[in-house]
Amino acid sequence: MNGFTSVFKRELKAYFSTPVAYVFMVVFLVLSGSLTFRDGFFQMRQASMRVFFSNIPILFIFLVPAIAMRLWSEERRSNSIELLFSLPITTAQAVMGKFLAAWSVLVLALALTFPMVMTVAYLGDPDWGPIITGYVGSVLLAGAYLAIGSFFSILTRSQVIAFVLGVASCGIIFLLGSPSVMSGMSSFAPIGFVEAMESLSFQTRFESIQRGVIELRDLLFFILLIAGWIWANIILLEERRAA
Repeated sequence: MNGFTSVFKRELKAYFSTPVAYVFMVVFLVLSGSLTFRDGFFQMRQASMRVFFSNIPILFIFLVPAIAMRLWSEERRSNSIELLFSLPITTAQAVMGKFLAAWSVLVLALALTFPMVMTVAYLGDPDWGPIITGYVGSVLLAGAYLAIGSFFSILTRSQVIAFVLGVASCGIIFLLGSPSVMSGMSSFAPIGFVEAMESLSFQTRFESIQRGVIELRDLLFFILLIAGWIWANIILLEERRAA
């Protein structure tokens, strides 16, 4: 546990001792706010954050891999990973410490959108269920994207390559549930395969949570996916460490 705490504190301090966290938060807040108002937030004449949450998955496809790309690529490029593993910590502690520090930054960025919630409350009497579950879904989605992006950060020393692979992978998994992709696959693939692909889509799961009720299957989907990618992180890093 001490090893995990040390890595967590080290990473969290690194985010806020450099412009990384601040730049990320400013970009996220500006983009999420501007897209929400551009897409007709006031024209809806409803006390709802549906427009805000509908933009989150697309924004995170690009912004979360930008956070994830430095997790391990920079350590490997500068060879500071050797110093990290000279400490009395396990690979799992190192992976979890880095992952949770980065996830904390993402959660904080979401928390800083509270003026949007205050605006909705001021405009009317909102249904708080979809707002609460929308934030829960956003946190889980950020964790899933981050776990995937972290894997590719271990895979390569180049932050640019890690970013591109992370964006591509997150984008593909998200778009699996889009109507156009489903329609395209249904023209040549069995219906069972199409439904299986749709069930694996971030879009399908996120929209289900966003409706205001968190079903166990959706919660387990994100938890198991995050755990699976973190496990893959640990396995890959163990191989790199042993090489």
